[in-house]
Amino acid sequence: MRDGGGRPPRPGRGGPGGGRGGPGGPRRTPGGRPDPAGRGSGRPAGPGEPADGPARPARPDPAARSDPAARSGASGRAEGGTPPPRTAGASRPGFAPRPGPAGGPRRVVAGAGGPRRRPGAPGGGEGPPRGPRSRSWAPRPMPPLRLGNPGRRINIGLMGMAVVLSLFAGRLVQLQGLDSKVFQAKAELLRVREETLPARRGSITDLAGHELAVTVEAREISADPTKIKPADRDRAAAALAAKLGLPKDQILAKLGQTGTRYTRLARNVDLGTAKSILRLRIAGLAATPHYQRLYPGGDLAGSLIGFVRDDGAGASGVEQSYDRLLSGKDGKQTVEIGGTGERIPMTRSTRREPVAGQGVRLTIDRDVQWAAQRAIARQVEKSGARSGAVIVMDVQSAQVVAMANAPEVDLGHWERAPASALGNRAVSEIFEPGSTNKVITAAAALEKGVVRPETVFEVKDTYQCADRVLNDAHPHPPERLTFTGIIAESSNVGTLMAADKVDDRSLYEMLRGFGFGARTGGGFYGEEAGLLPRPETWSGSQRCTIAFGQGVSVTALQMASVYQTIANAGVRVTPRLVAGTVDGERRFVPADPGRRTRVVSARTAKDITRMLEAAVAAEGSTGALAAIKGYRVAGKTGTAQRYDQNCRGYCGYTATFVGFAPADAPRLVVLAVVQAPEKGHFGGEIAAPVFKEVMSFALKTRKIPSTGTTAPPVRLSTDG
Repeated sequence: MRDGGGRPPRPGRGGPGGGRGGPGGPRRTPGGRPDPAGRGSGRPAGPGEPADGPARPARPDPAARSDPAARSGASGRAEGGTPPPRTAGASRPGFAPRPGPAGGPRRVVAGAGGPRRRPGAPGGGEGPPRGPRSRSWAPRPMPPLRLGNPGRRINIGLMGMAVVLSLFAGRLVQLQGLDSKVFQAKAELLRVREETLPARRGSITDLAGHELAVTVEAREISADPTKIKPADRDRAAAALAAKLGLPKDQILAKLGQTGTRYTRLARNVDLGTAKSILRLRIAGLAATPHYQRLYPGGDLAGSLIGFVRDDGAGASGVEQSYDRLLSGKDGKQTVEIGGTGERIPMTRSTRREPVAGQGVRLTIDRDVQWAAQRAIARQVEKSGARSGAVIVMDVQSAQVVAMANAPEVDLGHWERAPASALGNRAVSEIFEPGSTNKVITAAAALEKGVVRPETVFEVKDTYQCADRVLNDAHPHPPERLTFTGIIAESSNVGTLMAADKVDDRSLYEMLRGFGFGARTGGGFYGEEAGLLPRPETWSGSQRCTIAFGQGVSVTALQMASVYQTIANAGVRVTPRLVAGTVDGERRFVPADPGRRTRVVSARTAKDITRMLEAAVAAEGSTGALAAIKGYRVAGKTGTAQRYDQNCRGYCGYTATFVGFAPADAPRLVVLAVVQAPEKGHFGGEIAAPVFKEVMSFALKTRKIPSTGTTAPPVRLSTDG
């Protein structure tokens, strides 16, 4: 009731009455809400009220609001919990209890028009007043949204950026400072390409300057299989095979190697063919310049000259012996390339020009070489021999005019030749010289003075030497032969009878003096030293066999050097193959002359020369097939049993003839050796005809005239 009958005054609100409807109750605004300031709309304060209006209830303590226990007890409903039980005398500011059905208090809610009642509640009183509470039951307004501190967010962001930037800075210091050289080197490996600029190989010529080996510019054709479409491979292979002269299947197989970006299709392609191939417009084709070694003579002096491998290095013969001189010095070029493999313009590059190799001029005469090769090849084929060799040597200078082998290697297709055909047999194949060695035994006896050319020996057809009986070349009754006759008829028994007058040490020293057991010193590729046992190791019969050419081994070059020494009045000259070199300005620089060594006296050499001339010109001599009409010829046949590794013993024969002409003014020495002939085996019938053919051609080619003299008469025998 508003007039003060039904509701006690609320303490602490307004004047003494404290109720809502009385004079001391709270004033309301025109909208019905209590005036928060305790003042009405211009109404003066009532009796007992302060001038500034009724006192306001105290605000709840923030600590109590935040304390869950306090909040659960004071405002449990507001927090969604169960409110604490109330007593009959309890009251809250702004609320008045209402009597219930049994006269108990009922809760009312303050509103704009006074206390509201629950629908259907009996009675009109509001009941006893409720006590004060610490907070209003009105719904608490939502607290304002608390925004984060922007300064803190900015600081955190700046710190994160600082960490990231410091990591970047550290990595940059590592890359640009600590590891810069490492990465620079790796980058250069990928970007900088070093190219070799091959030097032009020097030429090999004969004595007159005719080219035997020459270098020309050529192209290597290669392809990048990854750039050729599968649909185009067959067409491309057909076109390339037609240009290169190769099987189509071979080209097609290389174009199908997609796992690589480089495959060589052909090498040593001439410039014209290379240009026509590039005009085919096939993707991925390239023509790389390089030098090609050509041998205009084909197999002319093939085993002597040697050949060059695909990598440009000499593999045998002169090509290898003088490889450093011939090859010159390659140049180098460094360029920077891009990802496509093309040179990057305006980038750094270095270039060192190649130095061309020097030319080598041999002592070989091209024409004589051709004649020697033809003669020995025909005889090897005719006699069914295994191999053969011919050497032509200048007497005074010991220059090799020709050095032929059969079979010979074709330098244009050296890869097709068997390994046995690649060597120079004239200097690498050793054999027992046989009767050609008898001139050394004769020289030892003549130098000792124990015999003279006219000394007569009673020669039988057998000879007892220690525990062995040695036979002559053919059976015959006892003969009275001069020492000249012994050499002319190549008697083994007569030679042994003369050798008995010479001690072993003297014979050994004479063999060494003529070059046995050592290389000649001429720088020939693949040269062997031969075999000469020391006299301390000679058995009783070995000293006999060595005297007539069995039990020692020599090369064809060594035996030719023996006869050069005899023809040169007893002075041995180191054989030479190289006449000189030609520098980059085409100036010829002659080689040093061969070393000269006197082996026997001029008188001994002259005596032996007459004995050798009788071995060719005398009736019944073994070298009659070597005689040359109009020329005086001195020479000696040789027929020796041949030691063969295949049969591990003596199998077959070695037929030899070596001599010089003109006999009274020697100019040339020619040696012919045929290994393991099957149709005949005597040196006089197998090797002497080769000597005659080659010597006759050489004398004419080099314009060596006949002396026009005749040989003095000699006595071979005192019989009859």
